[in-house]
Amino acid sequence: MLTKLTSFATVGLESERITVEVGSTPGEGKIYIVGLGDMAVQESKQRVRHALRAGGYHFSTGLTITVNLAPADLRKAGPRYDLAMALGILMVNGSVSLSKDVLESTAFLGELALDGSLRHITGVLPATIACRKFGLKRIVVPAVNGSEAALIPGIEVIPAENIHDVIAILTGEKSPDKILAPACSPSISDPDVVDFADIRGQDHCKRALEIAAAGGHNVLMCGAPGSGKTLLARAFRAILPPLSQEESIEVTQIYSVANLLPPEVPLITRRPFRMVHHTASGVSIVGGGQIPGPGEISLAHKGVLFLDELAEFPAQVLEVLRQPLEDRRITITRAQGSVTFPADFTMVAAMNPPRYSVGSAQRIHRRISAPLLDRIDLTVNVAPVPLEDLRRPARAGVETSVQVLERVLTARRRQAQRFALLPISTNKEMGVREIDRLCPLDTACGQLLNQAVDRLKLSARSYHRTIKVARTIADLAGAEEIDVSHVAEALQYRQAIDE
Repeated sequence: MLTKLTSFATVGLESERITVEVGSTPGEGKIYIVGLGDMAVQESKQRVRHALRAGGYHFSTGLTITVNLAPADLRKAGPRYDLAMALGILMVNGSVSLSKDVLESTAFLGELALDGSLRHITGVLPATIACRKFGLKRIVVPAVNGSEAALIPGIEVIPAENIHDVIAILTGEKSPDKILAPACSPSISDPDVVDFADIRGQDHCKRALEIAAAGGHNVLMCGAPGSGKTLLARAFRAILPPLSQEESIEVTQIYSVANLLPPEVPLITRRPFRMVHHTASGVSIVGGGQIPGPGEISLAHKGVLFLDELAEFPAQVLEVLRQPLEDRRITITRAQGSVTFPADFTMVAAMNPPRYSVGSAQRIHRRISAPLLDRIDLTVNVAPVPLEDLRRPARAGVETSVQVLERVLTARRRQAQRFALLPISTNKEMGVREIDRLCPLDTACGQLLNQAVDRLKLSARSYHRTIKVARTIADLAGAEEIDVSHVAEALQYRQAIDE
């Protein structure tokens, strides 16, 4: 006897359809699993056998059961196929009968515990999206993953506590629990982040961060130890626009695949803030592994990647950031194939000037290459806070993050209108063609930029990035056109690292 069920394998952020074929022949009562499964897949036979026996299900010891995970040339990893295998074994054994319609329109995902209960698995959200792509009607998942799967409309989600529930629901003996998708209702206030009003002084740094938040630009803060660079970076998150529903689902997908999505948080509604230590390896930053998974730059997607002590990072680690900073995605190639993860993040970096660092200024500049600095839109020197500012009462005459965020949101709305017919949403995403068409410069602006190119030795990339920053400054000012003051301010942030 032969039966077929549907499951899904995670490949990058996508899910590939897996047909779980279960067949039986007269034999010695063994279970064989084929189809290029890893050790966790091969161990499924023991979990499934014990779970079925613990649940009171018996299958003939005179049958040899073969489970084939097709396509056979795609590697399968993890225990997510346990549920489909168990149901297939019960069907070929004659213990359970499921209709053809149920089998053809349902996907099954779940790890079995030895007592037959279903445990949390990763990658449920991408699998549910794939269900809609392949025209399936429903998906059966562990109850703890139910809210995550319910994020995708148009797919019936059946959350189950154990294999008994799955069989009872699919045979009509029991009604599935109702489950509602969590709403995306981000708040502009967040008790875990620093408010701009609590930072003494540093007005020029706050201005640079406001510009970065409005246009999605990268920032480098260079200043003496204790001048407030880390505090400013933590406050930056509070002036970023909240995630949209689409962005929340995109970020949640990444965390689901990376197994970093807490069961009690089915939807991520806050922009990620990833702080990376200078001892981190290149693989941990860009992603990888035997089965490629997302790294820090993908976990920071639609949020902030904060690199503290930038000058202490090995040069080869910093160089891996160049491609994702430009392309906003990262492709990881391994012997098993290539996967691409999104990496649309805002990089905020901090470093001490060379005079405060171990080693020579030349060594630091060798670590932070010119091509990497080219991709940083705003460089700002952070001076020690004057004593009179430190003594000033907190929030005295200082703008709060909420006030700054209002200007950022207004600037983002202007960009949304400008790019309404384009597949981009912020100024940083503009290419040369969009800059030429949407950022015209008058004679005075052109002359100022030409002088800056000669004096500062700006590259073509720096030239275009300066125009994009000027466009963001104009958006914050509510100006339709870029004028000389906007270009002049943008050029102020195109400076060398303070020695």
